[in-house]
This record gives sequence, structure tokens and C-alpha cells, in this order.
Amino acid sequence: MTIKASYEEAKKLYAQHGIDVDEVLRKLEEIKISVHCWQGDDVRGFLFQDQELTGGISVTGNYPGAARTPNELRKDMEKAFSLIPGKHKVNLHAIYADTNEKVDLNELEPRHFQSWVDWAKEQGLGLDFNPTCFSHEKSKDGLTLSHPDAEIRKFWIDHCKASRKIGAYFGEQLGQTCVTNVWVPDGYKDIPADRLTPRRRLKEALDEVFAEELDPKHNLDAVESKLFGLGAEAYTVGSHEFYMGYGIQNDKLICLDAGHFHPTEVISNKLSSLSLFTNGILLHVSRPVRWDSDHVVVLDDELLDIGRELVRNDLLGTTHIGLDFFDASINRVAAWVIGTRNTIKALLRAMLEPVEALKQAELEGDYTTRLALAEEFKSYPFGAIWDYYCEKTGVPVREAWLSEVKAYEKSVLLGREESAPTVHQ
Repeated sequence: MTIKASYEEAKKLYAQHGIDVDEVLRKLEEIKISVHCWQGDDVRGFLFQDQELTGGISVTGNYPGAARTPNELRKDMEKAFSLIPGKHKVNLHAIYADTNEKVDLNELEPRHFQSWVDWAKEQGLGLDFNPTCFSHEKSKDGLTLSHPDAEIRKFWIDHCKASRKIGAYFGEQLGQTCVTNVWVPDGYKDIPADRLTPRRRLKEALDEVFAEELDPKHNLDAVESKLFGLGAEAYTVGSHEFYMGYGIQNDKLICLDAGHFHPTEVISNKLSSLSLFTNGILLHVSRPVRWDSDHVVVLDDELLDIGRELVRNDLLGTTHIGLDFFDASINRVAAWVIGTRNTIKALLRAMLEPVEALKQAELEGDYTTRLALAEEFKSYPFGAIWDYYCEKTGVPVREAWLSEVKAYEKSVLLGREESAPTVHQ
């Protein structure tokens, strides 16, 4: 049976429950996933490539072919996007500036990212942004926006201000709102004597960072919490409670990273609550095998639950979905493809469920029907719909994409191990 024929048969089954599969695919194609650039080079960036990775972040593995220049990274991302259905966004950190100038983080301007903007226009992509408050000499003691030294604090405030303006430039130039997300690694390895004062400093610093009003059509601000990090095991200044309060009080997007909570917590269960008190949410979809280990996203229960919560509660229009993982033990292009395709699959799975019937059964106290329907739909022919969607959007069906990645590895990635990089081509 052809892919189209399988699709038509599957459509009939879903139609019995009032699910318009053609309409589902139309809506799915409008959803943009923000794909993180730092999977492609192990979070090294291009401003300070000799700088040690800090901030409680660790990348393990030495698979050949990591991008060494902006052009190599863009080429790798182009390959990945050619294997992923839909049009999406690229999430940049400040250290990925593409410039010949010697410039520090607090001096960055939109022009240092012009090549990224030009490329995004050519590719039909949006751009998101992040200040880089780690892997820098002024972050080596583990404190940035909450630092007791006013001069160091000012450096990071100025960097975050500059980042917001870069984000606004991205949004204006590309006609797609840029989400600029602020995360800082600030914390202490051992139990602090004073938990309040660093948080007061962080609040005051953020107030200064966000003082200038920017057009929300161009830039949306987000703040991201974390439970703990390497070197900040006992205390993190920017906890979930801190940023939840700050975001709600100041109308900022609150970023939920799947790996930034206690190992038994899940972000899917937080979405409905936050949605009642905020105008939007930012997600960093990751896979914390052991806390914040940032493994490549797989189609596991939590990813499926994230998709269900977004669909069942009609949150797709106000939720910005980004990815955040970095695995140097496997082909980096494949990591992007696997993680992004899985995220889209989870959304599609959720959109193909009989949501209204499930809710009605629950409202009527018919928990038997609720459970039965939910379980039976797990074996409905979702795969036939996914295969057709891939074929329809011109990307490889099923695992056919893997041979393209293997060919790209042989022709491009492996050659990088034997040649010196050309920084600007």
C-alpha cells in the first residue's frame, strides 16, 4: 500500500471520532520549533573558542565533525532542516556572533549577527536569542547578574541589554518575533549564609535590563530558572520560585526547561497552572536522564505529555517551543533531526486524539470511557499520518533521512578532522 493510500485509510478511522486529519496537518505546519544552534559545536561559540565551558554545563563525547566556523554551523543546520518537516527557527547564543572584530559581550550589536540575519532570510527561518552569561572571565566565580561587585554586575547588565536589542533587530528584520531568553548560572557550591541578598541583586539587575520598552512584535523577553548546576549544587539564585514570581509580576515569558527541576518533576504538569497567570510560556525541551544531562529528545512519555498539555489546553498559540540538548557522542546533525522530528511527532500525536470526547467523558464522570479511549488511541495509525506529512512537505519518510546524514558525514563532516577551518568564507 502506498503512503497516500495508508494515509487515506487512517483518515477514515480518525474521522469516526470527528478528527479532521487534513486540518490537523495544516495547523501542524504552522508550528515553529526553535532549534538550538549549540548542538552543532558543543556550546563553544565563535567569540571565545579557547574559553573553558562553564556555568554548570558539560558536553561529553568526541564524535568527529563539530562545526568550527559560522559557515560550517549554518551548513550543518541547513542539512538538518532539509530533513525536518515544516519551517522553523534557529536559537542563537551571543557567543555565536559572526565577526572579525575583537568584541566583548557587553559591546555586541546587531551588526555582529548580520550574516545570521541574511542567512535566515534566505532560508525562510526565524531567529531567537540568548545572552551568554557563562564561559567568560567575568563569570568564572559563578556569579553574574547577582554578583556583589557592582562593576561585574554592570558588565552583565549591559550584555543583557545589548542582547535584547539584538533580539529586537532579528524580529524586525525577519518579520518573526524573537524570544530573547535570560538565564544565568549564579549560585554557590555550598550552603550560603545569605539567600536573600543575591536574589535582591538579581531582581534589581533584571529590572535594569528590562527597563527599556521594546516592541513586543519584534522581541519578547523570557526568564529561565534552574534547580542547581555543577559548582552551584547547594543554592541557585534564579530558582523556579524566583523567576515565576518575577515573570508574573513583570509580564515576562517564563521558560520551563525539562532538565532544570528535581528529577521527579515534569514540566508538562506545570503548563496549565502557569497558563492561568501568564501571557505566554517558553519551553526548552530536553531529556534529563540524570537531572540536567541534556540528552537528545526521544518520543518518551514526558514529551508526549507536553504535546498533550499544549493541545488539550489550547496553548500552542501562546507557547514558544525550543529545544535544548547537546550530545557530542553521536552525529550532531542527526541529533537535531531526531530531536526536532520527535517534538513535532509528539504534537501531531496529541492533535490526533479525541480531545473533546475525553473531556466530555471526564465531565460526566465516565472515567471508564476516558481511560478506554485514551488507551485505544495509542495504537491508532499515527505512523501513516506522520509518513504522509513528511512526504507532503518534501522530507524523507521514516528512517530514510539517516542515509542522507551518513552521506553528509562522509562528504563533509569527516573532512573537518583533516583540515584547518577558514573562519570567514
